[in-house]
Amino acid sequence: MKMVIAIIQPTKLNSVREALAKVGVMRMTVCDAHGFGRQRGQTEYYRGNEYSTNLLRKVALEITINDDFLDRTIDTITSVARTGPEGTIGDGKIFVLPALEAIDVADGKRGPGSV
Repeated sequence: MKMVIAIIQPTKLNSVREALAKVGVMRMTVCDAHGFGRQRGQTEYYRGNEYSTNLLRKVALEITINDDFLDRTIDTITSVARTGPEGTIGDGKIFVLPALEAIDVADGKRGPGSV
């Protein structure tokens, strides 16, 4: 099993969720996130005053999947979350971690069948 953590633009959340459902990924946790990478924040204007935001709003998807779903999950997220044909800075990141065990709280089922 793998844990996929995808940090994406908030505007891409519904598109990514729908695309993942089409390839059979139905379960995920969605969290609001704030942070920055190469963008290093941005400068904006509000009522004529300039202010800078150091932390940009993002969405973090946490998806635990069986190994056979890994490639299609990553391919789907990268293709749908990318802005423009080449992508731009700030489109997001995907991290893949090993998931040693999964346990269903409701019935105590363990392993890949509980995902």
